[in-house]
Amino acid sequence: MRIIKLTQETRQNLLTDLIRRSPDDYGPYEATVKEIVSDVHVRGDEALLEYTAKFDKAVLTKETMRVTEEEIRAAYDAVAPELLDVIRKAIRNIEEYHELQKRNSWITTKPDGTILGQKIAPVEYAGVYVPGGKAAYPSTVLMNVVPARVAGVPHIVMTTPCNAEGVVYPNTLVAAHEAGVTEIYKCGGAQAIAALAYGTDTIPKVDKIVGPGNIFVAIAKRVVFGHVSIDSIAGPSEILVLADDTPDPKYVAADLLSQAEHDELASAILVTTSEALAGKVSEWVDHFTEKLERKEIIRKSLDNFGYILVAETMEDAIETANLLAPEHMEILTEDPFRIMTKIKNAGAIFLGEYSSEPLGDYFAGPNHVLPTNGTARFFSPLGVDDFIKKSSIISYSREALQAVYKDVATFAESEGLTAHANSMLVRFEDQ
Repeated sequence: MRIIKLTQETRQNLLTDLIRRSPDDYGPYEATVKEIVSDVHVRGDEALLEYTAKFDKAVLTKETMRVTEEEIRAAYDAVAPELLDVIRKAIRNIEEYHELQKRNSWITTKPDGTILGQKIAPVEYAGVYVPGGKAAYPSTVLMNVVPARVAGVPHIVMTTPCNAEGVVYPNTLVAAHEAGVTEIYKCGGAQAIAALAYGTDTIPKVDKIVGPGNIFVAIAKRVVFGHVSIDSIAGPSEILVLADDTPDPKYVAADLLSQAEHDELASAILVTTSEALAGKVSEWVDHFTEKLERKEIIRKSLDNFGYILVAETMEDAIETANLLAPEHMEILTEDPFRIMTKIKNAGAIFLGEYSSEPLGDYFAGPNHVLPTNGTARFFSPLGVDDFIKKSSIISYSREALQAVYKDVATFAESEGLTAHANSMLVRFEDQ
């Protein structure tokens, strides 16, 4: 990995470089996606089945689009018992963590008869998109479905591509069933997002769509936003390790590579105050890369967006970390909890040498659906809050309104809204 001295100039160059990974450059694909979304909106299942045949080579009907109980039972037969056991353990951890995020409705009262409050309720229908192209990701199923179930969503609808024979990855089906999905449909791409957003005769319209996907899925989510809520537009994965001279360099190298293997646009960055650690980590990165199955992807990722930055002080390192606002941040220092108090922007923070990033991807409990590409400055991990909505509650007695109605009328009249003012005044026109 390249080793660079951290200065104001190199920090700005790094920020500029990472912006190139932004998922905003959709120009060449946008017209195609809009056409697909519009077609599904207008023609519903007919268009959806045509696109499934075209892109996934699967000839389905309205009756065979929905995954059956028999297919789920067959999936269980195909999944290794050890994996099923791990999936169930992970679900328990994810449930326990997200249960702590739940909020309660509340009411407050005043002596004059004023009642104010907030009513919290889950969305009725949540749509979960799960990729199914080159690989199966049951962990993605769990991270998107379990928070919805914990929030109390009664209908969780999942779409995922099938193969040419109409079969969905067994691991995906088992994870979905264990996590609590209520119905599963065999469709993917922009057409699946459109079906969830607008509904068809077969697939119900949902209130919120979550889940990752390729560029067509990302554009489709942008297109339908406003008709439904969405989680976010996810960018390439990234990790930043903040270190002094104390961690084992092979641990640091291994953790950097855990993200670099995702794809060529993934970013792996070490910011350290130790030149000695920087050199050793670089050596271990080379050593591990040669042995890893996805070494070609790793090399391209590190060549494009891999950096080791050597900072003069830990304060400079922390400032850089906050500017980058990484998806995953590991703090490997003598006192990581002290450093953590100075971190303002990060999707997930991992403290200490035995809290490596894959724990968060699969098992620990916090969600692995995280803000990317610097959006941790204003976005949060997926959670229970993403599947609830809040309603304000307002109730005034006559006594309470009488004390303030003239104030409200004055405010309304100042904006030229005399009907608003009249709504107040008419209640006390006999006085």
